[in-house]
Amino acid sequence: MKTCIITGDIIKSRSQSDNELWLTTLKDALTHLNPIKEYWDIYRGDSFQIELNDEVSGFLAAVYLKACIKTIDGLDVRLAIGIGKKTYKGNSVSESSGDAFLYSGETLEKLKKEKQNLRIKTENSQLNKELNLYFKLILIAMDRWTKNSAEIVKLTIEKPRALQSELGDIIGINQNAISTRQKRAHLDEIFELDSLYRQKIAQL
Repeated sequence: MKTCIITGDIIKSRSQSDNELWLTTLKDALTHLNPIKEYWDIYRGDSFQIELNDEVSGFLAAVYLKACIKTIDGLDVRLAIGIGKKTYKGNSVSESSGDAFLYSGETLEKLKKEKQNLRIKTENSQLNKELNLYFKLILIAMDRWTKNSAEIVKLTIEKPRALQSELGDIIGINQNAISTRQKRAHLDEIFELDSLYRQKIAQL
């Protein structure tokens, strides 16, 4: 059975005086992506792992996790997507195993050395090369998100059918301001890449 695993860790978590704030934000984000607790885990203080419901939603899930964490001043997150077989299902995600888990864990270690914040590994090395180039390019925008940009990305992903005016009502700004923030966050390009990503992963 093929699955998608995201392993991540919070960057500069120790610089925060209020650990409860980012921990609550992270738990809420993981619950939004997979409400069943056995499919995600937080360990070693600021590291985490989640198994998604389908293998094609990995990129958008990573974007969402990054947006959630970047709503907190001074924080960012490293994220490693692994797609492959799941050969053993344990009582929790940290007890399960298979290629997807190995790929994700190995890739996170690489990210730490290379100072990059998003990477994928599948069994297809050519696809990995192509998608990781796209990720490098989109990170130019995503790594520079302000708190406002991160907030609008988070909200847009949580409410995909909401109009700009409805999103504006939620955070108390007008439609034009929502449009401006979405453009600054490069949301159109992110959704274009997500669409391409889904097509390519579906063909694996």
